Amino acid sequence: MNSSLLLTIILAYFALLLLIAHITSRGSNNESFFVGNRKSQWWLVAFGMIGTTLTGITFISVPGTVSSVGFSYFQVTIGYWLGYFLVAFILLPLYYKMRLTSIYTYLEKRFNINANQTGAFFFMLSRTVGSTLRLYLVIKILEIFILKDLHISFTTTAVVILILILLYTFKGGVKTIVWTDTLQTTFMLISLIVGIWYLLGDLDLAIPHAWQSMKAQNLTHIFTWDGLSSHNFFKEIIGGAFITVAMTGLDQEMMQKNISVSNLKDSRKNMLLMGTLQMFVVFAFLFLGGLLFIYALQNGITATADDLYPTIAIQSGWPFLLTIIFIIGLISALFPSSDGALTAMTSSFCLDILHFKKKNWSKKKKLRTRLLVHASFALLFLAFIFFYRFIDNDSLISILLKLAGYTYGPLLGLFSFGILTKRKINGKKPLTLSLISMLLTLILDLLNHPNWYIQQFDLSPQMSHWAHLTSENIFQGYKIGYELLVINALITFILLFIFSKKKNTDVLS
Repeated sequence: MNSSLLLTIILAYFALLLLIAHITSRGSNNESFFVGNRKSQWWLVAFGMIGTTLTGITFISVPGTVSSVGFSYFQVTIGYWLGYFLVAFILLPLYYKMRLTSIYTYLEKRFNINANQTGAFFFMLSRTVGSTLRLYLVIKILEIFILKDLHISFTTTAVVILILILLYTFKGGVKTIVWTDTLQTTFMLISLIVGIWYLLGDLDLAIPHAWQSMKAQNLTHIFTWDGLSSHNFFKEIIGGAFITVAMTGLDQEMMQKNISVSNLKDSRKNMLLMGTLQMFVVFAFLFLGGLLFIYALQNGITATADDLYPTIAIQSGWPFLLTIIFIIGLISALFPSSDGALTAMTSSFCLDILHFKKKNWSKKKKLRTRLLVHASFALLFLAFIFFYRFIDNDSLISILLKLAGYTYGPLLGLFSFGILTKRKINGKKPLTLSLISMLLTLILDLLNHPNWYIQQFDLSPQMSHWAHLTSENIFQGYKIGYELLVINALITFILLFIFSKKKNTDVLS
């Protein structure tokens, strides 16, 4: 493997992104940075958002999970698809009716400024945790399989990648990201299709025969009906639907791209098309995972989980061209999440925390402030990447979805309370109650999955006996799965109801 050539190709890819950024950021201003002047094409946004929703963790972790849980992740994907209908027909009309730039402005108009800032806080927390986790995964793979041979350190790689992301998002914002996401989604899908094509050819299998081979290895099971299992069908459908509502419909990054489309009808088409395409793409990644498992079995490759795909693509003797396509697909799966997150967090901080639209600052001062905020979030990303270096794990998708349950749950609870009730809540209660809900959810999940936390964070072995007692005696074998987010949102909703008052005047809904 020629590591120097691979690095050159990666740098050429970055140069292409910078060229696109240069072209699309001409004449840019704060409005184009925040919402692309509301002139984005819906079909372009829909295609680009596939890369944003799937990310590097899907690219690596989803194929890696097939060996342990088969195709059961597809249950969650069905839930995702149902969730897109909720976003399209409940949340998008609300955002367009109010002509929002930051979706958390709704919380200010419905409750108060503290609710607005609480929504922005949980979004920024969620995106910082999730996006840096995805970014860490790809940097780790680049380090292990390419950069280590060139004696380029993890620290250097992380710093350089974040600088490059800053360079191509600094001016254009959403206006640029709509186009770079489209390019990156294209490369990611090419890598996926080429990988499946090559493995089918190398294994000398047609698709039906490949499916039978996976079935013989007990890899093709999708549905789990055991009510106690964390992978139960109904749990994952419900959990998946509300993950979409929270991580897409209540996420400034995702909605910032949607509301950059000129009208509700086209934005809705974008959402439903993207959700449908996502189902096919995820199933293709699962199919790829089954092929990778069979290939590893036949070639004596012992790598598992997140290491399976990169080990086979880079170190098992694949044709060099396929390795190049894999690397480009990998970094393409990474950037739609990271660049969009930086842009959206900058937008949310400027609009929800600093309240740009209420300031009488000059355009020059607003621009200077926005650039400073953008750079500051990049430094925050870097700090989190180094933190993940110390709590590494072989399968990051489980960590990502669990963390989403903690951080997006209060957002879902706040918006649900605002839309479904006419009650009011004053002062700093939205933030206080949301933090209490997150803490209660953490305690509940810790009691339900103590061994998971012991393994993830290398906790004291003396906790094992206590963990066995709690999981057996308190929950009677029931395991919380992706419905953790719904539980968190429900706790938030109940707390808000208890500490709220009736409102006699009409509210936005």
